[in-house]
Amino acid sequence: MPHIAVRELSKTFEVPEREGGLGAALRSLIIRKRRQVRAVDQVSFNIEPGEVVGFLGPNGAGKTTTLKMLSGLLHPTGGSASVLGHVPWRRESAYLQQISMVMGQRSQLNWDLPAMDSFLVQLAVYRVDSQQGRQTLNELIELLDIGRVLRKQVRTLSLGERMKCEICASLLHRPAVLFLDEPTLGLDLTMQDRIREFIRQYNRQHGATIILTSHYMADVTALCQRIIVIDHGRILFDGSLALLGARLAPFKVISIDLQQDADGYAFDRLGQVIYHEGRKVTLRIGKDEAPAVTSRLLADLSVLDLTIQDPPIEDVIRQVFAGSAEKTSAT
Repeated sequence: MPHIAVRELSKTFEVPEREGGLGAALRSLIIRKRRQVRAVDQVSFNIEPGEVVGFLGPNGAGKTTTLKMLSGLLHPTGGSASVLGHVPWRRESAYLQQISMVMGQRSQLNWDLPAMDSFLVQLAVYRVDSQQGRQTLNELIELLDIGRVLRKQVRTLSLGERMKCEICASLLHRPAVLFLDEPTLGLDLTMQDRIREFIRQYNRQHGATIILTSHYMADVTALCQRIIVIDHGRILFDGSLALLGARLAPFKVISIDLQQDADGYAFDRLGQVIYHEGRKVTLRIGKDEAPAVTSRLLADLSVLDLTIQDPPIEDVIRQVFAGSAEKTSAT
């Protein structure tokens, strides 16, 4: 049985709107105009136990709205969902004790108290056995390397330290399902790597099912073997990263480093020139054309180094979004 089963889940918001100015403000007191905004539009997917799934999309795509419905914070307009056998928006105690949601830049810690006090409150709220709670707390402190900040007032912590404490507080009850909404937002590269490594270890040790949203593709490529791409409330793709690249980006990227300048050489006849400065050139070409283009470059030029790579996953995702936007504007 899947840990998460979603069937035609939809959410529509009613948004008030008016023109600017005093006259429009006075008229809105009598007649208020409203507009229907469909944030999530008949979304369906299953997530198996222990899967780490990347949930990707541009701003306003419906990612956070979907996670809020699955965590029980929002009621859907239509459709159904089951998480660990529970209907999320019923907010049953047995369900809430098995899930957790971490939202970047959203704090659940008391800023005027040391982090340890918030941890103890969390253990009490979830009624975690004292021995198990102490064991879990010690384990998380070690994994996240936050022993030095436990006695500091939360407001004095750096963003990275606070984010690690937020994650610690969210996992003290050992949730079986974890919703991560931009968990590395605003962190430096070193701290991002540490958070990713922790999430990977937590999934490996406890078999937790994880849905991750992020604008950092390094988060996705490091943690997720499967991704779901959503835009304008609809799912555009559900599958592996490799399959996405093969299906939507059937091209290769060739980077060459020349022994001498090749001014006047018609690189644009071989493919799309992405970069050309001095003796370094990067081309985008069709997959089927890669062998022929490579042979041509080696025959025509004094090549010091040549590499052939798949396109960066950021480019692939960007292409998905661009195609979705074109379809939306066309309709």
